[in-house]
Amino acid sequence: MYKNIEKHVRLKLKDQVEYQTGQVVSRTLVQNESVSMTLFSFDKGEEISTHAAAGDAMVTVLEGTGRFTVGDKVFILNEGETIIMPKDIPHAVFGEEKFKMQLVVSY
Repeated sequence: MYKNIEKHVRLKLKDQVEYQTGQVVSRTLVQNESVSMTLFSFDKGEEISTHAAAGDAMVTVLEGTGRFTVGDKVFILNEGETIIMPKDIPHAVFGEEKFKMQLVVSY
């Protein structure tokens, strides 16, 4: 089920995806019909534009600060904070500064 990550080792999720200048980087850990789990790094000022997901999307910030627009509400999340973006509700993500997040979408 898990891919792109070592098994049977102690690790920090934030260390499993690197920053790249001027980019959003993703690393998929799980992808199937029930769930997807992806790690992201955002350079400052980079974004994922408004879109909607086919499942509920739970984000946990692993490092830094991100801005999340969910419907017409804006949330600033810092390391350790989590938000759930409901299925079919438009949302966007913006790097207020360099930041990393874990995204889990359940279908």
